Amino acid sequence: MVREQYTTTTPGTSLGRPKNEYIYKIGIYGWRKRCLYLFVLLLLIILVVNFSLTIWILKVMWFSPTGMGHLRVTKEGLRLEGESEFLFPLYAKEIHSRVDSSLLLQSTHNVTVNARNSNGEVTGRLNVGPKMVEFHSQQFQINSKDGKPLFTVDENEVVIGTDKLRVTG
Repeated sequence: MVREQYTTTTPGTSLGRPKNEYIYKIGIYGWRKRCLYLFVLLLLIILVVNFSLTIWILKVMWFSPTGMGHLRVTKEGLRLEGESEFLFPLYAKEIHSRVDSSLLLQSTHNVTVNARNSNGEVTGRLNVGPKMVEFHSQQFQINSKDGKPLFTVDENEVVIGTDKLRVTG
C-alpha cells in the first residue's frame, strides 16, 4: 500500500525528502531488453524467409486454384495434359487421350495394365515388355472401329475375323 507523506518546514530550514523504499521500476531494462528485441527481430527474419520460400515453392510447382502444373482438377476427376513421369504405380478407373492424339505410355522396363473385380482381385493383366506382349485372362478380343470383333482368343478356340476363320483344338 502506498503511503503519502507530507513534511512541513518552516522557511529557512532545509530538510531532505524522505527516501521512498517502495518505488519499483516498471518495464525491462538493460541486457534483457536487448535480448527481447533481438529475439523479436530473429522471429521477424524467420517469418519473412518462411513466407518467401512458400511463395517460391508455389511458383516452382505451378500451383493454381484449378490444380498443379499440368494436372487439373475437374468435375469428372483429374485431367493431366502434357508429359508426366510417375515414380510409383498409377491407379485409375479410366484413362483417355485427346481425340486428336494417341495415348503414349513409356517405361524403361515394361508397362503393366491390371483389371480388377469388386473384391480387388486381378482378373486380367496386360504386360508389354521390351521383347514380348503377354496377356493373362480368360478371353482376349480385338475389335474394329465399328465394335465388331476382329480377333478373339479364349481357352477353347481362336476366331479371326467375324466368324470367317475359326480354329479349335
